[in-house]
Amino acid sequence: MLDTMHHCPSIVSRSGWGARAAKGSTKLTTPVSHVVIHHTTGATCTAKNTCISRMKGFQNYHMDTNGWVDIGYNFLVGEDGNIYEGRGWTLVGAHCVGYNSKSIGISVIGDYSSRLPVSKALTAVKALIKCGVQKGYIRSNYILRGHRHEKN
Repeated sequence: MLDTMHHCPSIVSRSGWGARAAKGSTKLTTPVSHVVIHHTTGATCTAKNTCISRMKGFQNYHMDTNGWVDIGYNFLVGEDGNIYEGRGWTLVGAHCVGYNSKSIGISVIGDYSSRLPVSKALTAVKALIKCGVQKGYIRSNYILRGHRHEKN
């Protein structure tokens, strides 16, 4: 369902997917100038319960293995078409060195090295960015970047 005032998609809140409490946070200065699109590694998810399980796995990996204060992305999008809140609109993410303090990081759950995400995931990403612009979290003239992690 869209919020007719802001045309914002519904977002599964941190409590909605059972997020652990963050160990710390840094406030993001908004509106940001950049949006960085990522994809995760491994399997996609096409059902909410599977996406929730993947979300918990990412958060555990980011906090326990990487030693970060929280899940790295601001938002994640599943192939179920749902948007899952990571650090949200107002906190600095840990998703792209050099861009964290000036961007919203959105990751699509799954590996898209050889195919595109399904249309409902892409539609959700576009709606999320549009919402961020309308609510003043993202500049209207934002720069869209795709993140690619090079293997050594």
